Formats: sequence, C-alpha cells, structure tokens
Amino acid sequence: MSNIYGDWLKAQRKAANLTQQELADAAIMTRSHISHIEAGRRTPSKDDARRLDRALNTGNVLSSFLPQDDDTIAGHFEAARQLEQQATMIREFALSYVPGILQTKRYAHAVMGAAFPPFSDDERDKAVVARLERAKILSDPATPVVWALLDEAVLRRPMGGPDVMAEQITHIVRLVECERVRAHVIPLGLGVHPLLSGMVTLMWFEDQPPMAYAEGVLMGKVHDSPALVQQIQGRYALALSDALPLKESLALMRATAKEYGHHD
Repeated sequence: MSNIYGDWLKAQRKAANLTQQELADAAIMTRSHISHIEAGRRTPSKDDARRLDRALNTGNVLSSFLPQDDDTIAGHFEAARQLEQQATMIREFALSYVPGILQTKRYAHAVMGAAFPPFSDDERDKAVVARLERAKILSDPATPVVWALLDEAVLRRPMGGPDVMAEQITHIVRLVECERVRAHVIPLGLGVHPLLSGMVTLMWFEDQPPMAYAEGVLMGKVHDSPALVQQIQGRYALALSDALPLKESLALMRATAKEYGHHD
C-alpha cells in the first residue's frame, strides 16, 4: 500500500507526543500493529482506524481515508498479500507454478500471459511489477523465514520456454545456496500426497495467530480458524516428510535447470 497513510499516522502520533506503545495502549492494539501501519506494511481494519481516530482526536480522518486495495492484485488474494508482508515465517506449497515471491520477471510475465480474459500489454506489465514488489520481502536477510515445498510438476512445466525455466530454477537454487530460503521438491514418482488439491501458503506472525491461504482456479481464501489452520499445517507437514531432503532437492533443481539450458 502507499505509505502516505502510514506517514500521516506517524506524524499525528508524534504531534500528540505519543510513543507507538502509548498509542497502541490507547487504541487497544499492539505496538507491532502500529509499527506495521506506519511503515506501510499493513492496512488497518475499519475498527482499528476508528480507535486510532479516537485515540488521536483526528475526527474520522483515519477511518474515512483507508488505502484502497491495489487493483493489480486479484481480489481474492489481496488479504493474503497484506498478511504476507507482515509474516515472520512463510511456508509455501506450489502445485502448478513457482510461488509468487520466488518468481523471476520473465517467469512472472509468462504466468500473467496465461490469464483469461487476456491482459493488455499495460495490464500485464503492471501485474508483473506487483508480483515483483511482493518478492521484496526477501531483501531482508532473515525475516520472514521462507520454506518452499514444490511439486516436481512445477519444475517440469516449461512456463515461458526453456531459457525462462532455466533462469527461474537457478534463481531458486541461489536463494537456497545463500540460505535465504529452504526448498524441497516432492518427486512425481511419489504419486498421491496430502496437498494435491491446490496451492497453500502458511503464515506465522509476531502478534497474531497463524493463518493459512489456499487457492484454486479464480478463487482463494484466507483461513484463520485455529482448527482448520492446524489441519492444513498437518497436511503440509505430511507432504514435507515425503519430499526430497534439501541436498537432493537442490541436486534435482540444478539438473533440471541444466536440462533446460541445453535445450535446442
């Protein structure tokens, strides 16, 4: 989201001579929640904004001018995108294509090219930029901790052609080699596994319970029910236990990238 809102909130807090903790106490929120809003990483709910207005005596400004959702992000994913920016740990499962935060520019362009109805060139470019913006969470050397569980089909489906795939897989390998990401591959030979029904993102946070996001064709949903989140976590753990170990996963990815690189 734009940081104009967060900057304005910060300015009003300082004008009121309040620390983040003091404002959090007055608005019945956590300090880290205030920090995320001021940094532009979180959009407050309407109730949050109303409490902030009351705590800062700003009338209804904060509740009336909440940032609008980014129209380059699919509506069903917007809530998950915001949570993704706040997470301290993310565990991805990819069934069909590389998770968004790990995609290269050319791979993302190929993925967007499969949209229906088709994007215009301008719409596709904006969607690719939005996807690459998400990947900036990896610029921090430690947070969030990211695990990627990839069905081998992700590596075998030639999105964008051999050169694009070689570049994309090599990008993941480099992230693993520099210990920024852990990646495990579920081999095709395994057959059935507990996550075959779709892609999954599990997220953990500093100041709220874990959540899960599951996505299918033109639909996706954030799950916050503790029982359901725990069930999805259990499925992830079972699938991960059947995946190749890290070194073997890296070897497979390197070999697959090499195969694409030698394609005539």
